[in-house]
Amino acid sequence: MSRCSTPAKSGRATWRGAATRPTGSTTCRSTSRCSALGELLGPGEIQLLPGSDYATPQVCFSWSDRGLDGMAAQALRSTKDLLTCRCGTAILAPAYSTYRIELGEISSYPRGYKENGGIFCHNNPWISIANAKIGNDSEAFNVYTRTCPAYVEQYSEVHRTEPYVYCQMVAGPEAPTPGEGKNSWLTGTAAWTFVDVSQYLLGVQPTFDGLRLEPHLPAQFTELHIEREWRGVRYVIDARRTGKASLTVDGKPVSGTTVPIAAPGTEEVHVSLNF
Repeated sequence: MSRCSTPAKSGRATWRGAATRPTGSTTCRSTSRCSALGELLGPGEIQLLPGSDYATPQVCFSWSDRGLDGMAAQALRSTKDLLTCRCGTAILAPAYSTYRIELGEISSYPRGYKENGGIFCHNNPWISIANAKIGNDSEAFNVYTRTCPAYVEQYSEVHRTEPYVYCQMVAGPEAPTPGEGKNSWLTGTAAWTFVDVSQYLLGVQPTFDGLRLEPHLPAQFTELHIEREWRGVRYVIDARRTGKASLTVDGKPVSGTTVPIAAPGTEEVHVSLNF
């Protein structure tokens, strides 16, 4: 991992990747950012360089289950500080203002829209998950609420799409109409949000050994009641924030945070979790 992370990071954030060089090109803007393929994309040495910061590599890096000496936390701090506004987290910043053939589709869109600095609702759940994985529970929940229709209804006059459905993207801070939703229904956001809410915020994760219970919610959530059907068994889970972890399954204490797989023929399991 160290061989991959050393060239992939640059202080505050991680590189997105490398552009394809145009036919016949032997140079790129910054000789310190060239690779065999072409120019490395984000983070820039100069903060205002177009495409200096990309959201997706920070998230994928943080999903690696390797703390890497705080690098995941730093990547997510950069994501919040440099890419996030009230409406969500933009896919990159600053946006490209001119078309660049080696970048393909990204720079073909107006600034602040779609892949060129728009707030893609699809990848915001990934950012929430990444924060949950490193214990940034409050920010994990905040990322979820910034794009969730139930939490942004007060901005409907700006959002301008149906208040009960996710849209593909929201115009980013650099767009002429920041906060305006685009392409409602056309997104995988709902599916990824379900994964985020069920497996990371509520923390009910199916594993080969059973259901792992590790909620990642801010302090105002003190009690949870969750019912989950898994492998033909109904799990009734009551969780309480006590500051001291313990797990009881059908009245019997269990070590760790994983509810063992129920015996064949079991219809319902009652679980009590303190976290």
